[in-house]
Amino acid sequence: MADIVTNHKARRDYHILETFEAGIVLHGTEVKSLRAGKGQITDAFARVEKDEVWLYNAHIDEYSHGNLQNHQPKAPRKLLLHRSEIRKLFALASVKGHALVPLAFFWKNGKVKVALAVGKGKQQFDKREELKRQESDRELKRAQMHRFKGR
Repeated sequence: MADIVTNHKARRDYHILETFEAGIVLHGTEVKSLRAGKGQITDAFARVEKDEVWLYNAHIDEYSHGNLQNHQPKAPRKLLLHRSEIRKLFALASVKGHALVPLAFFWKNGKVKVALAVGKGKQQFDKREELKRQESDRELKRAQMHRFKGR
């Protein structure tokens, strides 16, 4: 599973509660642009509207060799999920403080898929605490590696 585009801000800003794999409706040159790695989903989010899930603010650059029928870079895109998954997403996302956040675009069997997560927003102190924990883990690994090299 090779990631095309990843959302690095998602894991920093949200506690990931549950993830889903969704298909995405793409038109014409959008797939070619993604194949070239020209996309960005750091500010993207999803919503459940009328029993459908839509992805907003996902930027897929216009294809460089496209013509007049090139796609709109920030157009809303429909996500393809089973009805039971949509109901579950709606129930999880309707809780205050929860959001539907795309984690990555990736290839699966020649098709573009979206890793969609239900996340609970982190507070500023949660982010600082996590940074401290990561730094202490890094220091511990450094000390262990230094000890092993000394032998």
